[in-house]
Amino acid sequence: MKTEKAIFAAGCFWGIEAAFRQVKGVASTQVGYTGGSFSKPAYEDVCSNKTGHAEAVMVEFDPKKVSYEKLLEIFWKIHDPTQMNRQGPDVGSQYRSVIFYHNASQKKLAEESMKKEQEKHARGIATKIMKASKFWPAEEYHQDYYGKHGKVCGIKL
Repeated sequence: MKTEKAIFAAGCFWGIEAAFRQVKGVASTQVGYTGGSFSKPAYEDVCSNKTGHAEAVMVEFDPKKVSYEKLLEIFWKIHDPTQMNRQGPDVGSQYRSVIFYHNASQKKLAEESMKKEQEKHARGIATKIMKASKFWPAEEYHQDYYGKHGKVCGIKL
């Protein structure tokens, strides 16, 4: 099986991961931090709002079973992309909405999907589309948090 990777930030990473884990064709997920300049961040560092990182989920998927376009559809459905640096009660730049692309095809598809999504909202989309950078896995206790505890934060499952 040849897989591809996608990275999404849409608020608290527990809920994002829980949503993508349910998708047929997703081989694995991992929560972590990306988009900033701070090396080897810990959760406390990211929560300080000084690292530039967002809470994100890396999705490894089989493109023969689920398309990148379908992952983008799910991304748009599970959060409010019009909120700047927040989702629900979670506030701070670490909760911003970002699609991190790995190649030109992902960038193009992300831009097209954002244009379609904007048509559904009266307010502007706050989501950014950025080239993927170093992804720092979060601490083990954050991985599959929903599976371990049955709790998620603010994501529509």
